[in-house]
Amino acid sequence: MKHRLILCADWLITSPEHPPIHQGAIVIEGKKVFDVGPQREILARYPNDKIVNLQHKLIFPGLVNAHTHAPMSIFRGIAEDLPLMTWLREYIWPVESKIKREWVYWGTKLALIEMLRSGITLFCDMYLFEPEVIKATEEVGLKALLGEGLFDFPSPGYGPLEKGLKLTEELLQEFSRHPKIKIAVSPHTLYTCSPDTIKKCVRLSERYNAPLHIHLAENSEEIAEIKKRYGKHPVELLDELGGVNEKLLAVHCVKLGEREIEILSKKGAKVASCPESNLKLGSGIAPIPKMLSAGLCVALGTDGPASNNDLDLLSEMRTTSLIHKGLAEDPAIISAKDVFAMATENGALALNFSDTGKLLPGYRADLAVLDLKKENLQPDYNPLALLVYSAKAGQVSDVMVDGEFIMRNHQILTVDEALIKEKIHEIKEEILQLLKTRKS
Repeated sequence: MKHRLILCADWLITSPEHPPIHQGAIVIEGKKVFDVGPQREILARYPNDKIVNLQHKLIFPGLVNAHTHAPMSIFRGIAEDLPLMTWLREYIWPVESKIKREWVYWGTKLALIEMLRSGITLFCDMYLFEPEVIKATEEVGLKALLGEGLFDFPSPGYGPLEKGLKLTEELLQEFSRHPKIKIAVSPHTLYTCSPDTIKKCVRLSERYNAPLHIHLAENSEEIAEIKKRYGKHPVELLDELGGVNEKLLAVHCVKLGEREIEILSKKGAKVASCPESNLKLGSGIAPIPKMLSAGLCVALGTDGPASNNDLDLLSEMRTTSLIHKGLAEDPAIISAKDVFAMATENGALALNFSDTGKLLPGYRADLAVLDLKKENLQPDYNPLALLVYSAKAGQVSDVMVDGEFIMRNHQILTVDEALIKEKIHEIKEEILQLLKTRKS
């Protein structure tokens, strides 16, 4: 018999569909959830198993950050209050052209410790030098869907496009059976990738049954650019190129009409919405209630820490609910349960991790623990509302992935936080020098 562990807490949230369990307990056997229920019943059924008492705490499924650029933590605050295209072309891309492999590694580690502190156990990343992102993720212990960003122009990570496609295929082969890491085919956008490039990416996605991860319909400028080049909306173009199907993870989808929503829904695509980044960049507000009503699987992402400027999915849940209530002048248009589903089970499905996102028997034991002793988390009439509307990053005390604690009592067990912060300070000084040289 496998080793069993029982976690007992004031509250246990197992999934969006099930009501929270007061004085709940979860039985973990190996890497999976074995049983859940009220403490009295669970302790009577398993009298000889080890117990961890999480008093004054709330256990919930680990959150899923469905889109980010984790290494961009090193660029947080580098350029602010700018439109997306200005931000990219005049600030981010010029600095990224000088990016170093070790910057990506340490920037990812900084991002991952930040994600852990808001209860994230699974994330999706698209960036440069993705093997360094993979290495950092394995060392910290999170789960992830990762993909090298692909462009028509040469990348500092791999050089010409053909080498990027080759790298992606090599990663797909190498990580085909990895327990925590999956690989996505990640063309950046329709305005940085030609139709021919997109077709190559679609074929690669189909050959390996891998997600196709792409920014899509993010703002008005993108819509105008794609219509000017091809006479179509980005969703129509991607569909024409064969990219709209059940493997598609379409990021942002801010500028969608009913026709585009219908195309995505009928083809079984998934959407990763990043409301706070879209708000900060002035891109607009994605029609999430309409997408959900159409049956689309909509997940939540933070986007990169250079455009958000944090990786706090707890905050993202609150923002998502509030902006749509205000826009529609309807407090019921999107509920705490809706956004919690987006941040857990929808995210897991969108990232092709169907065995996580819930704390039910047979699912992976990927969970987080909220410290209810904090002033803003009392009283605990409604634990789901506390999680969605009141909780903040830093109030998560424990995180478990595959039945193993990787954060316990606010201490991350897998990496040296002090060393990471020291390396980030060194990288900051290098970037500042680079910016000075560029200005002069």
